[in-house]
Amino acid sequence: MRRLKLIWDFRGPVAKQTADHHLIHLKQYIELEQLDISITGVETYSEMHSIAYMVIDEADMKPIRDTLKPHRGQVYQDLK
Repeated sequence: MRRLKLIWDFRGPVAKQTADHHLIHLKQYIELEQLDISITGVETYSEMHSIAYMVIDEADMKPIRDTLKPHRGQVYQDLK
């Protein structure tokens, strides 16, 4: 089964702090909906661009996407 990385982009001088805060809400949603999602996080690309993300099964994408409205998504490549 393919997995997708749902991504929320944050830009500006407080991008990292905003992404960190958004991750809290993503984890709350996962807990509230009792979802089996274990890969979440924040990545920082520069002082002015950070992302929050979660990795989901493609089959679960539509309801999660419609509820959380990520800015973009991509196929998740497990680097193991």
